[in-house]
Amino acid sequence: MFHFKKSILFVLLGVLFFQYSYAQELDKTENEKALEDGIRILRNYFLEDRTWHLTQKDVHSNITGLINFLEDAPIDAILQNLNQAQMNDSIYVFRLPENVKDSLSVPGYVSASLVQRNIEKIIADYTAEVTKNPIPVPERVIIEAKQQAPVVPEGKGLQLFSDSIYSFPKELVMPEVIPDSVLNSPEQFKKLVAIDSLRNVYVENKRLAYNDSITSVYVNRMSADYRNRTFEEQIRFRIKSYKDVVALSNYDVLKAYNSQQIALVNDSIRSVINILTAYADYIDTATIAMTNMNGEGSEIVLQKDRERYARVWLKNEQKDSLQLLVKSTGKREMQFLINDGVTFNRFSERQTKDFDFESLKGNHSKFTKVGNAYELETPWSLGGDGNAGFTQTYYENWKKGGQNALSILLVLKGFANYGSANGKKKWENSVEIRNGWMKPGGGEEVRKNDDKFEVTSRFGLSAFRKWYYSTELNFNTQFFRGFRYPKANNPDPISAFLGPSKTIFKIGLDYKPSNKFSMLLSPISLKNVYVRDTALIDQVKYGIPAGKKAFWEVGLNADINMNKKITNDITWNMKYKTFMNYRNTFDNLDMELENQVSMKLNDYMNMTVMLHMIYDANVMFPIYDDTGAQVGQKSKLQLKEFITLGFNYKINKKIMKTRRVR
Repeated sequence: MFHFKKSILFVLLGVLFFQYSYAQELDKTENEKALEDGIRILRNYFLEDRTWHLTQKDVHSNITGLINFLEDAPIDAILQNLNQAQMNDSIYVFRLPENVKDSLSVPGYVSASLVQRNIEKIIADYTAEVTKNPIPVPERVIIEAKQQAPVVPEGKGLQLFSDSIYSFPKELVMPEVIPDSVLNSPEQFKKLVAIDSLRNVYVENKRLAYNDSITSVYVNRMSADYRNRTFEEQIRFRIKSYKDVVALSNYDVLKAYNSQQIALVNDSIRSVINILTAYADYIDTATIAMTNMNGEGSEIVLQKDRERYARVWLKNEQKDSLQLLVKSTGKREMQFLINDGVTFNRFSERQTKDFDFESLKGNHSKFTKVGNAYELETPWSLGGDGNAGFTQTYYENWKKGGQNALSILLVLKGFANYGSANGKKKWENSVEIRNGWMKPGGGEEVRKNDDKFEVTSRFGLSAFRKWYYSTELNFNTQFFRGFRYPKANNPDPISAFLGPSKTIFKIGLDYKPSNKFSMLLSPISLKNVYVRDTALIDQVKYGIPAGKKAFWEVGLNADINMNKKITNDITWNMKYKTFMNYRNTFDNLDMELENQVSMKLNDYMNMTVMLHMIYDANVMFPIYDDTGAQVGQKSKLQLKEFITLGFNYKINKKIMKTRRVR
């Protein structure tokens, strides 16, 4: 609240200063007081209070110069720079939200004492909740407690009596030595056997009772330990969650309040600068000396809103004189007037030099060029290449046999790259389109043998040495439906446009020592696999759960791109990509390796050899037994190889701007 009132006061002072500067009827003491207050405001925010940070370093020097001008010497260039900054609505100072001094008075800000009271309430509320509804103990804890309890195994019950835990009643006590008379008496022997049988039953009952008791003790103790740990974990979690919410809320409150204060303070500074620059421009003067060819002259003083006059005699080589009246109309303007008493009676041209300037005219046209054009290089470069290759074989009455075939492959690649002049920023964009078809002989249908549409956009800011902070968006899909040939036996398509499509958003570091090598390491990568028409394409084969059209994965991504010129006519291009899911790092791994070797035959023809390998853990292939029945599915290594001979055309040029030389 204090800062708000203070900012309103600054605005009012600025309005008053403006009126003071332009009202001529005010006395000198009020004018000086307004200037002193304005200088004090600028000193506070630009030179003394370090909690306010500058947005434009050059403006700081201009403000310092303005203060020095008002206190010491005039600097005209400072006024021009400040006027330009005012026209651009510059923000002169700013402050971080944590530097707000009166945060406790900001509405909505939660104090430390209130946080502590709320934490105590959180503990009390959760304690009451647990008292009313005890924390449930998982079955695994009870099972573990029963397993750890030192129970007496079956047949070992006499240990309880030998350890004096239990004792036999008198009627079940057996003599340590049995007399021969008892052994020789059938009745006494039967009685002894009956007592022994009762002793065994008694021992077993005591063993079971002891086991139940010791098991109950262990279960109760481990259950209490589990409840105590859970209670403490919940208390810590709830307190941390509450503190995080309070910290975020307090930051948002201070940020909004601070942004309002920054705007008010900068408005005050802008108003004060207008006042001070206008006053400085008003009191500053400049003296100009004017001389003629004879060294005769006069001086005139230039000042804003003041008119002054001076006269000067102009002389030519014939000593003719012409009087001019010079009028100052401002600090930076003058008017030249011919004296009213001067009249002209001759305008004849008189040559005073021996050199004939007419000889320079020649037979040129009376119109001349305004200027020559030149080209200016921009940060953008465009390029790409196109390759079209086809193969055709035809057999007729060929003894060794063979099959007619026709195939065609079209590859289009393009890029649009931006690189700043200082090398601090780069933006690389590329697109690749591949499409190939083949027609076997024997009346078989046309088959697709290549189909790809990929768009990549990568933006980077220089980090250190050859490393860039980079982010990339990569999108990959195909145009046409694909089948498992022969199509007559498998009429259902296995791929189509956006079925599937793969999109990966990456954030990381890009190592780019040259245009021939790039390595992007993205610890934060988000992968999306999407199938547009799940009625046409089985999305489960691409790792998407049944009933859904897409799935997301977060993981680590690595990309390596390398171009190498083996000879003047042979180039090698390699692309490697890998994606590892953070949940199942090695069980859910995607890898893609593409190698392409291009051999130039002439300016428009080349031969291309490509080997493309893909392993995607989410793409499943059926597994069949010896009878041809499907018994399951698993991911496999995908392999594709091309050798094409065709026409090639490349484009690689910088974008230029044409300007004209004046």
